[in-house]
Amino acid sequence: MTPYSFKVLATDAQARRGEIGLSRGTIRTPAFMPVGTAATVKAMFPEDVKRTGADILLGNTYHLMVRPGAEEVHALGGLHQFMNWDKPILTDSGGFQVMSLSKLRKMTEEGVAFQSHLDGTKFMLTPERSIEIQGLLGSDIQMQLDECTPFPSTKDEAEKSMDLSLRWAERSKVAFGNQPTRSLHGIVQGGIYSDLRKKSSNALVSMDFPGYSIGGLAVGEGQDEMLRILNETVPFLPENKPRYLMGVGTPDDLLRAVAEGIDMFDCVLPTRAGRHGLAYTRRGKINLRNARHAADPRPLDEESPCPETRTYSRAYLHHLIKSGEYLGAMLLTLINLHYYQDLMAGMRGAIEQGRFSDFSGETQALWEAGDIPPR
Repeated sequence: MTPYSFKVLATDAQARRGEIGLSRGTIRTPAFMPVGTAATVKAMFPEDVKRTGADILLGNTYHLMVRPGAEEVHALGGLHQFMNWDKPILTDSGGFQVMSLSKLRKMTEEGVAFQSHLDGTKFMLTPERSIEIQGLLGSDIQMQLDECTPFPSTKDEAEKSMDLSLRWAERSKVAFGNQPTRSLHGIVQGGIYSDLRKKSSNALVSMDFPGYSIGGLAVGEGQDEMLRILNETVPFLPENKPRYLMGVGTPDDLLRAVAEGIDMFDCVLPTRAGRHGLAYTRRGKINLRNARHAADPRPLDEESPCPETRTYSRAYLHHLIKSGEYLGAMLLTLINLHYYQDLMAGMRGAIEQGRFSDFSGETQALWEAGDIPPR
């Protein structure tokens, strides 16, 4: 089987074009990972997700642990076979969902005891159990168990949380062991405090993880603070390892974070927006619930490489969304994921050509110009 690898193919200032090699395929970076929380990207067939250009999906340890169960998925051939996806899958550790979704939780040095948000069933999630679950699922890139530091937090609270995550990182790495065909990421924490981010980065780098994630951002601090933390954190991460910004974000977030040297992203935004009638296009966001689209025969973007964006009229999409028809959510989710992947492909090409700054400016200018009104 193909051993895990990462290589940087081109750079333009801090922006990087690279490739992550895995047994199930190559991930072209910068990469956006659609979120397949419960073994499905909502409102999408797996083959259509692949058609948008996605090289990798994200699965969720917490949700799959509570339903149908990691052992059950393993018995059915693992997550790839279970959901009919033959490309790479990254799983998060489950820690964030334990904090945000569980009915009752108690955190100790050992791990987190909690009750399922579904039926109150009691679970214990430790660094070792999180790695075990991710192994049972069969994911290609796995995450250490961490505590996502809430925002806002005092510096003392952020430091205690970060130190616990570092101790859990060590245990996660021991539990992961030697798996040449898979990767494990350490997760940088530290809230909005630059010196804590530096301390966390240096400690994780000394543990020599195959990859590094930056967590605890896009949780309410705002884009300017997020970019400041990235600017002050990325220099402490190795140049020969991939960098993953967790849970981010808007198209503008992606564009700006790639400029800071980030390689990987995930976010529910394009799929959630699609289910609620919002389309992402080259000219920014278009709200198909708006009555002005009711009699508009134009497509969302006649120049888009996505066939659905070029062919379905705004009037029809408006009708589907207003009528609550499933097809509306399906089409807009597909359109949004296609746009996100087109944006990533554009960034990759621009970095290769040494014109990332120009590409960024052109892309933002189109967003700012906005949608073209009907004639």
